[in-house]
Amino acid sequence: MTVRRILPWPHACLRTPAAQVAEINDEIRALWDDMIDTMDAMPGVGLAAPQIGVSLQVAVVDASQARDKRIRLANPVVVDASAIMNEYEEASPNLPGISAKIRRPRGVKVRYLDEQGATVTRDFVGLEATSVQHQIDHLAGKMFVDNLSKTRRDMLLRKARKYKG
Repeated sequence: MTVRRILPWPHACLRTPAAQVAEINDEIRALWDDMIDTMDAMPGVGLAAPQIGVSLQVAVVDASQARDKRIRLANPVVVDASAIMNEYEEASPNLPGISAKIRRPRGVKVRYLDEQGATVTRDFVGLEATSVQHQIDHLAGKMFVDNLSKTRRDMLLRKARKYKG
């Protein structure tokens, strides 16, 4: 297992929709393991493969307090979403130094392939739902700032360009 390098914005991989995973194999499982190590090193509650330069629909999420509820997702798709919205402060290691409050559905039902290759449909709520939606956005080539008004997005991206870490 390895901590992978996070791509700096505006790398093209961050803006390109990721390819679907054909099958869950040892290569994908090893990628998930590296992604969990990378997520823990950030620290963060989720990570999508494009963030580390792998253009595959693979993500990991762990929004638990104890950091012991690792969820590995491949080809995740939101199949239903709550009408009730939540607002969380979101950020991305690809855009260090900035964050913004983003409104998303409080709960989502997501279909994905798990680490065994089985199709799972699962409900996510609260911060876990927000993180899953954030990762699915990454897999579609979308950043959290894309959910903001043009003025607010441009202001934050100018700030990110100046940020040196």
